[in-house]
Amino acid sequence: MFHWIWVLIVGAVIGAIAGGITGRGNRMGCVTNILAGLLGAGVGQALFGHWGWHVAGMAVFPAVIGAVIVVAVVSFFVGRD
Repeated sequence: MFHWIWVLIVGAVIGAIAGGITGRGNRMGCVTNILAGLLGAGVGQALFGHWGWHVAGMAVFPAVIGAVIVVAVVSFFVGRD
């Protein structure tokens, strides 16, 4: 049970970092940060592998890179400024 809470917290932090890097962080809520972080972790680890630090089963650097990609793509299609 505590593992899933930790995964959600780490996903939120990764999503917040990605929002800060892309400049979209002020428009994203907590749930959106979690979704971006978790989806980004999956995308980043699929594209770039499992290197670097691991927290809650996620490789941090590929997860952040993947989350930046997810946030940028979603922002492009949603069209919010």
